[in-house]
Amino acid sequence: MMLKKQYIAILPVLLASGCATQQVVQQPKPVRHGNVQITQKQTVRVKPAPVVIEQKPTVTVQPTTPPPAPQPTYRSFYDWKNDFSNRAIAAGYNPSDVQRLLGSAQLNTQVISLDSGQPEFSKMPWDYADSAVSDARVNNGRSKFAEQRSYLSQLESRYGVNAEIVAAIWGMESAYGAVTGKSDLPSALASLAYDGRRQEFAETQLLSLIQLLQRGDVYWSQLQGSWAGGMGQTQFIPGTWLAEGVDGDGDGHRNPWSTADALASTASYLSNSGWVRGLAPFYEVSLPAAFDYNTVATRRSFAEWRALGVSPIDGAYLDSGTQLELWLPAGKDGPALLLSPNFDVIKVYNNSSNYALGVSLLGKAIAGQGGLQKSWPRYERPLSTIQVTNLQQRLTSAGYDTKGADGIIGSNTRKAFARWQADNGQTPDGFITQRSASSLIW
Repeated sequence: MMLKKQYIAILPVLLASGCATQQVVQQPKPVRHGNVQITQKQTVRVKPAPVVIEQKPTVTVQPTTPPPAPQPTYRSFYDWKNDFSNRAIAAGYNPSDVQRLLGSAQLNTQVISLDSGQPEFSKMPWDYADSAVSDARVNNGRSKFAEQRSYLSQLESRYGVNAEIVAAIWGMESAYGAVTGKSDLPSALASLAYDGRRQEFAETQLLSLIQLLQRGDVYWSQLQGSWAGGMGQTQFIPGTWLAEGVDGDGDGHRNPWSTADALASTASYLSNSGWVRGLAPFYEVSLPAAFDYNTVATRRSFAEWRALGVSPIDGAYLDSGTQLELWLPAGKDGPALLLSPNFDVIKVYNNSSNYALGVSLLGKAIAGQGGLQKSWPRYERPLSTIQVTNLQQRLTSAGYDTKGADGIIGSNTRKAFARWQADNGQTPDGFITQRSASSLIW
């Protein structure tokens, strides 16, 4: 989901403001919620419309003194609903809207399980890439891109974000509008709040949803989305849509289920997040035979990378001062990529390098461009969650701090492992597999 300069606003602060004209505190990089299954459902063609940016109307909620801080735990789901309702109403939210939103909300234990669960095995980068550029997703994407070509071109001219990237996010998030989620949003968010692990986040989204309903952008009949709160065709969470939604079709509303509004909002959001016009998200490169792998994951200018013998495979030549980061998603035996700032911008939708790679590859495929030229080392096998935890604990004990042992391979774990590799006779590419980490996982 999506999708969104996503943020977690502190609940008392948002309750104190209670109005749409107040900017919500933003969280740097939101978390997305898994892969979306492609379906073959027929979608109605949407006629392109001009992009219209209008002034945001004021929501009728009045600011008041912040209520007491939320309780850390509740004896029952009913107790949480009662407490949250009282706090929201005390802050100035319309009692009938609060009661209507929460009145039918039910505890959804599956949502809590999905939020706290972790996959048994970490995925290899080619698993994400293969899913992103599946035949169904690419073929459907090219068809939808052709339908919306004129409108997407308008958005690219206005916001500077590549039309195929906007289309790719559309495809990754909702299968081009075909799969927008069937979870009851009030129940999903209320369940996350009651669970407590992300209480502030979930309560903030519920308050934002009330404001969207009051503003008339979201209708009471539309409150279905992903289990994590994503809404509409590009899966914005309510708080991000409140801050970033754009009226793309000029009807006076910003509705995330509207194709025009969703695409315009995605382009605007990426632009606001720092998208650089004219840069691809990544450039595949070749490395010299005597390459210094200690430079992996560092950021240098294009001129500096050229001086180190790094050369774009497709012959692309960038401004010498352009800052780029070298990434080896599958280690020394896989593709080598120079990541531009736009690669990080895509991650505001989903703070995952694999997700950003999938969006980038899907965008290239939709535009009829080729994919990666170097093959993946598909013979490598991933670690289980328990093995990752063992790896993190043993690296840290040996003096290579992974900043925690959560069973998830992130940048800190990869960097720590690369330092261990350099000291133990391996090429320090940071690629963690059953083979490369065998002495640390059992």
